[in-house]
Amino acid sequence: MNMAARILTIAGSDSGGGAGIQADIKTITMLGGHAMTAITAITAQNSRGVDAVQVLSADMVIAQIDAVAHDFGLDAIKIGMLGSPQIAEALADWLTDPSSSFPRTRESRFGAEAEQERDARVRGNDGIPVIFDPVMIASSGAVLADQATIAAFKRLMACATLVTPNLPELEALGGEGAVLELAPALLIKGGHAGGDTVTDRLVTRKAEPMHWSDPRIASPHSHGTGCTLSSAIATLLGQGVPLDQAVERARVFVRLALRDAPPIVASNGPMGHQNVRNDAIAPGWHLNQITLAAIDYAASVTFYRTLGLTQIVDSPANGYARFEADNGATLSIHVGEGSGGTVTYLECADLDARVSALASEGLAFDQVPQDESWGWREARLCDPAGNVICLYFGGENRRYPPWRIATE
Repeated sequence: MNMAARILTIAGSDSGGGAGIQADIKTITMLGGHAMTAITAITAQNSRGVDAVQVLSADMVIAQIDAVAHDFGLDAIKIGMLGSPQIAEALADWLTDPSSSFPRTRESRFGAEAEQERDARVRGNDGIPVIFDPVMIASSGAVLADQATIAAFKRLMACATLVTPNLPELEALGGEGAVLELAPALLIKGGHAGGDTVTDRLVTRKAEPMHWSDPRIASPHSHGTGCTLSSAIATLLGQGVPLDQAVERARVFVRLALRDAPPIVASNGPMGHQNVRNDAIAPGWHLNQITLAAIDYAASVTFYRTLGLTQIVDSPANGYARFEADNGATLSIHVGEGSGGTVTYLECADLDARVSALASEGLAFDQVPQDESWGWREARLCDPAGNVICLYFGGENRRYPPWRIATE
């Protein structure tokens, strides 16, 4: 049986459930990992702000880390709000102290002592991934890190695989050059830049910078976006996904959670992590879409709407409609000669690599991966009975294409 990636999040608790430890647990769980926690601070907060903060002792934080690391083992660590310079310094000591060695590999968990890594430095290929999200200010405006704590961040950046500041946090850390003197990789989150487009940039010491730009999502509920992004990256890295792909997929997860945010409060509410469960972000196959041949467009649309599915695409000129089920899976109907009959869709984020591997095993493809005009990348083949199977990656465009119609 495949074992879930073991992800430790070291962060503060958000009593409102939108950010911090709570957002991390939801993200890690939805992406198929096992979430473990070391709580640094307890906050009394809601959508309107932070009313009180009680920081735990550094000894208690390290005790939590030791308890899970020595028993369960770890595949990745996410560091968020720390609360005090004492906690930051103690955590840096733990990450760099050889005496804090623990079972870091899946094999060592089953007693292979020789396979226990005892590297003094935990970073990149030398150990498990460490994602450091230097939380300083809550989205409500509350200050969550004083100057002494920020000063202690330097040691943690030197232990990190990736540092993920937003623009104000990057400035407080001394800028891009100062961070890259310590950490091998930096993801600069561009949400604070304003404008209709959000651009995030990945900068490393060894490769050309990469960037991702997408239209800004006009959601009033963006509490916990940074926590969600960093814990998603940590989970994907813990599952073995390369860094650039982990960042790309984590961004899709955040965007979908923003789109699916429930209207629990008027503004600054939690995101919709729970609704991102059939989208291909975590590794593996996702059976989440089927297209059925239809004869009468209007009759089929009426039928599936009456059945209780939500229509999200309405294109009578092309004889095509798409519907969404309550769990996020989608179903389409297609009328006309080019409909191709019934097609079953299996989505995966690493489409090209998987198709290449399957072709090397002897499977014959009628269509190799190619980008389609509707925003999906698709490959097609048939099973032994002649059923059409589409292997694809649609990402955000499966449920939220640019032409998605207004839903109830």
